[in-house]
Amino acid sequence: MGEPRPTLVRPPPLDETKAPIENALELTDLSIIGPDIFTNTRELWHPPGARGIYGGAVIAQTLAAAQRTVPPDFVVHSYHCFFVLAGDSSVPILYHVERVREGRSFCTRTVQARQRGHAIFTVTCSFVREGSGGRLHAAHAAKMPPAALAQAPPDDYVEPDFLRAGKSKDDPFESFRCKPTDAHKPPEEKRVWQWVRARGKISDEGGHQAHLSALAYISDSYFIGTISRIHKLWRYPVAQADVPGLAPRARDYLEKLNDWEGYGTLEEYAGRPEVGMMVSLDHSIYFHNPKAVRADEWMFTEMESPWAGDGRGVVMQKIYSRDGTLLATAFQEGVVRLKQTDQAKL
Repeated sequence: MGEPRPTLVRPPPLDETKAPIENALELTDLSIIGPDIFTNTRELWHPPGARGIYGGAVIAQTLAAAQRTVPPDFVVHSYHCFFVLAGDSSVPILYHVERVREGRSFCTRTVQARQRGHAIFTVTCSFVREGSGGRLHAAHAAKMPPAALAQAPPDDYVEPDFLRAGKSKDDPFESFRCKPTDAHKPPEEKRVWQWVRARGKISDEGGHQAHLSALAYISDSYFIGTISRIHKLWRYPVAQADVPGLAPRARDYLEKLNDWEGYGTLEEYAGRPEVGMMVSLDHSIYFHNPKAVRADEWMFTEMESPWAGDGRGVVMQKIYSRDGTLLATAFQEGVVRLKQTDQAKL
């Protein structure tokens, strides 16, 4: 058999006129095979230590594929997906879009991502025709916490060297973690704050669709990890007992990463439960102001968890523009199992 190939077609050179996230999420149309079938143009990112490819990449590409099949005056407002199997970055993904419904105000699409003939991811999303709600309508929105702007990063912010060294050189987005101020509160009352944005400048050619795909990509970042943070669980890829024996360089990196997280010193984690498995099960996004999304500008995200138990957890995320506009609300449920003597399988 031949060597594994991460794409069906040889990837073209990077388009320097586009943002890194546009290149990362580029799709290839496979209409020669059948209608509404697409594939990843470039190899997708597999985070170090993860079970499969970064979930946000598949979230974003399924949305991008669905967006290609709707009329230009329709925008996504609702997106609901399930992670079925871990994706393999060395194998191409085929995205099959089904046009479920075509209405005057709403249209519905399902997208299935497949590898080696098996579904690894499935989504249903709904699009609404702009302005179809009428001139009069009820309106309100949750406010961005006033203290958020006090921790906003400058426009010329550059991530710390140690953080960039641990990422892919072409990582398409960057984040700025806010220091927690609610460590004294119970888990259900804690909030995790961060600022995120796509690197570079998203092209005019990409339009609002590129910004929405970028937001979808970013929405999966550190999301289910909210559970480990608010419970102060040990989640690093080295056992607590092995930390004293780490090489100085590895210990220095771990200390800097932990300090950047802001949830206490390594010593303060002594005796804390350790994460044995943490993976996403499903992911939903409600887009409130699709045309207001500018994913290449700083967006503020507030994450919280109303519940965790029985080896699972639910997290919620509100995403705001810097001017305080509520852009989207996302939800995710995931497996959060702690290390224990008996290891059950999914």
